[in-house]
Amino acid sequence: MKNKIMVVLFITLLLGACGLEEKNPLEGKVKVGVMLSENGLGDQSFSDLAFAGLVKARDEEGIVIEYLELADTGTYENGFEQLANSGNDLVFALGFTGQEALEKVAQAYPQQSFVLVDAVSEMNNITSITFKENEGSVLAGIVAATVSETQTIGFIGGVEAPLIQRFEQGFVQGAKSVNPTIEIMTEYAGSFDNDVLGAEIAANMIDSQADVLYAAAGFTGVGMLQEAEKQGVYAIGVDSDQYFYAEKAVITSMMKKIDLALFDIIHAYKETGEIPSGHVELGFAENAVGLAPFRVLDLTQADQERLDGYLEKATSEMK
Repeated sequence: MKNKIMVVLFITLLLGACGLEEKNPLEGKVKVGVMLSENGLGDQSFSDLAFAGLVKARDEEGIVIEYLELADTGTYENGFEQLANSGNDLVFALGFTGQEALEKVAQAYPQQSFVLVDAVSEMNNITSITFKENEGSVLAGIVAATVSETQTIGFIGGVEAPLIQRFEQGFVQGAKSVNPTIEIMTEYAGSFDNDVLGAEIAANMIDSQADVLYAAAGFTGVGMLQEAEKQGVYAIGVDSDQYFYAEKAVITSMMKKIDLALFDIIHAYKETGEIPSGHVELGFAENAVGLAPFRVLDLTQADQERLDGYLEKATSEMK
């Protein structure tokens, strides 16, 4: 038996010396590196939805994902440098807050392809993907104004930045297309990851008679949804279908389909070895924003027809 073991060991070593080693299972696969937005996974909104698109690409396209959070790297710049040095074919930056650091790293790695989501860069090796959040928010505003009994509604933003202001502007436009004199309360929380603060702002708005609330505030907005449910008023979710976070309150959600946009970019790269260059802007016409299924509402036929009419008019103008 000892002699047989020695022979097997000798043959194994001989085959290894001849270069007949086991093939690397990752060889030939597309590698994608991802630096998550500042609030990271678990925000039940932007980051989680974007990551779902990457997981879909992993499962259906066989890609390899490397992802980092600020808790891992300390700074965006460290994260982007690590991903650029890891042999990733594409490096994604999720969120506008990482743009400055991304551009600094992209300048140092001119041969690396980067993708920036939710902001626009002029650098040649950065593809920018933005969404027409205002278009989807117009629809949210129409819904809010149509179903509000008090004709007082509220908007909560995460931080007061141009991206989030587009959500607010669309919401106001949509609501005022239904009722030009409707009262719209607006407050910026200064944070995307504080559900307690989101609930507190929502409670103050409800105390001031707001009966439909909408937020573009990440996990802060989840606090709003839950406070709306607690106090028996309506809410509208954002980015993903957030009905399941407050099933008695969420009428619908303004869907910003980041998951599908990221999947399409990765699929294109796998098929052609290239991605779109410059700035890619996606809106209602590209099926990138819209509304989730309606729930909770129990409208009369007349009210439903009125809501449908407003939505059809708005969407026809966006096509």
